[in-house]
Amino acid sequence: MKFFKMVGAGNDFVVIDNRKGLIKNRKKTAILLCDRKFGIGADGLLLLERSRVADIRMRIFNPDGSEAEMCGNGLRCIMLFAVRKRIVHTNSIKVETGAGILEGKARGKRVKAQIQLIGTPQKDIVIPLDEKTIEGYFINSGVPHIVIFTDNIEDVDVKKYGHAIRYHQLFRPKGTNVDWIEVVGTHTIKIRTYERGVEAETLSCGTGSVAGAIAGFLAGKVAPPVKVIAKSGEVLTVDFDKKLTSVYLEGNIFTAFKGEWLGK
Repeated sequence: MKFFKMVGAGNDFVVIDNRKGLIKNRKKTAILLCDRKFGIGADGLLLLERSRVADIRMRIFNPDGSEAEMCGNGLRCIMLFAVRKRIVHTNSIKVETGAGILEGKARGKRVKAQIQLIGTPQKDIVIPLDEKTIEGYFINSGVPHIVIFTDNIEDVDVKKYGHAIRYHQLFRPKGTNVDWIEVVGTHTIKIRTYERGVEAETLSCGTGSVAGAIAGFLAGKVAPPVKVIAKSGEVLTVDFDKKLTSVYLEGNIFTAFKGEWLGK
């Protein structure tokens, strides 16, 4: 099984062209390939499949085998993959996702992708935990996120509180991703994310970067375009209009290597 390993701001993915439907058991395949000891290792498996309504269809599976509706960095990776493999023959592309049809453009290694918000962002969500209460913004940027403001992002215990909030009864049954942001300027934030499905902190999260930038804007702390500094140190740009009807995520994509999975 041939694959590509692609990285968006530290978010890494195994990318496979599955237009011929060779992968039937997607959940099992994701668990095997994403394993960092016995597999290739990745934050997710991206399958490029046929679409009747767009140029291609993206399906994203987490390391635990669960399927996510969307993934911002994954979307940018699969857009570049489709352009470079000449699956599409222009730099502009439309992708069918679980969060709707999203457009994007690839130029060199830089990819700009549309992100569609689902529902209305909610302010002042109160999350009672055993030892304290946390307040945040709930924003669905294709997948659900809780965004929490902090004065020092390095002091956050992402593993402890991310796990507790991700599985909190307020967000059952599907749970939520959890982001902490530190505002460092009118157009800049730092972010750390606990990702649902990965069940750990990742080096970057595209939809989390979008949610963090929008939460900062709604709180009156930042203005678009917003530079988002990920845990990896890479910088993503989130741009949007004030009505949040046009939202885009932009940054570089790195193709690390390609190979053939021989099975287990």
